[in-house]
Amino acid sequence: MALLSASLQATRRDRARDVKKSIAAVNADAYIASLDGWRKAFVEAIRTAVLEAAPVQETVKWGHLVFLSNGPALLVRAEDNRVLFGFWRGRRLLDIEPRLKPGGKYEMATLELVQGTALERSTVTGLVRAAVSLNASLGDPTALPSKTSGT
Repeated sequence: MALLSASLQATRRDRARDVKKSIAAVNADAYIASLDGWRKAFVEAIRTAVLEAAPVQETVKWGHLVFLSNGPALLVRAEDNRVLFGFWRGRRLLDIEPRLKPGGKYEMATLELVQGTALERSTVTGLVRAAVSLNASLGDPTALPSKTSGT
């Protein structure tokens, strides 16, 4: 029993080390100020395009940038080696950006950006406008029964 308990504790410690630490920021400006290099450049460019593309409310939630329009519509999350650009209804946006990878609840899909990834501004604005339009017509995605990645 003690061996099993020690093994479980070690596994929990290993998982805790693997969890990505969220950036503690009080607002979007502080979030971006905490970044550097290519990640900062990506996040700044995406943020500018998002804010120009549609009327959204910007906040820091769950340790990353979240843009709201009748509920959460999209997010930008900077990690050590990548930037994630995700959409609550992203599975419906694959015709705009086929590199979106479905996963999670609420029809979530995310584009993984690494240093050197090409991403056109027109693609960003198209995704944002479509995400905002979907929330306008369908409502807050988190208020609906959630769907898992298998459905």
